[in-house]
Amino acid sequence: MDKLKRSFYRKSALELSKDLLGKFLVFNKNNKKFIAKIVEVEAYMGEHDKASHTYMNKRTKRTETMFKDAGHAYVYLIYGIYNCLNIVSGDKDLPQGVLLRGLEPMNEFDTISLNRFDKKYNELSKTQIKNLTNGPGKLTQALGITRDINGCDLTDDILYICEGEETEFEIIESKRVGIDYAEEAKDFLWRFYISDSNYISKR
Repeated sequence: MDKLKRSFYRKSALELSKDLLGKFLVFNKNNKKFIAKIVEVEAYMGEHDKASHTYMNKRTKRTETMFKDAGHAYVYLIYGIYNCLNIVSGDKDLPQGVLLRGLEPMNEFDTISLNRFDKKYNELSKTQIKNLTNGPGKLTQALGITRDINGCDLTDDILYICEGEETEFEIIESKRVGIDYAEEAKDFLWRFYISDSNYISKR
């Protein structure tokens, strides 16, 4: 599996969003290597995007990671409970990013099942299997991703992305989820997902 270089991430969040679909996310933790295919993403375009944490170039302790060079992980907390994983795109000090909304797990099924439902994989219902990693908070819980890796360099060995095996698939474009506050930005078709995946958060 070929790890993606920093040059891959040096593009707008809109372009990177589509390019990330079908790629493999790899996370090394507690002597385990979690591998999952990226199947759903959302683009956040920074300065001019009212749904973005960095709208109008807002720079805070929380958003500082978004101002790093492309190819870093931005992990933040929502609702005081769930961690969300974003991929920083573009150039340094131009804060754009891609939220990972859905993953298809490739391995470590018992571990991610225990993380999500405190059950082994063969004990899960069909509904629970579909709900393992079909949402931004679900996928981080399943893989054990926390804010401890906020700012992690994706060209290192803790968290990184590799080329995928599948290159031909239909991409669906739709509105982003949960941003009704964002005025006209709530209607932008900046959510992208692989049409036939079973791990989409919302169709």
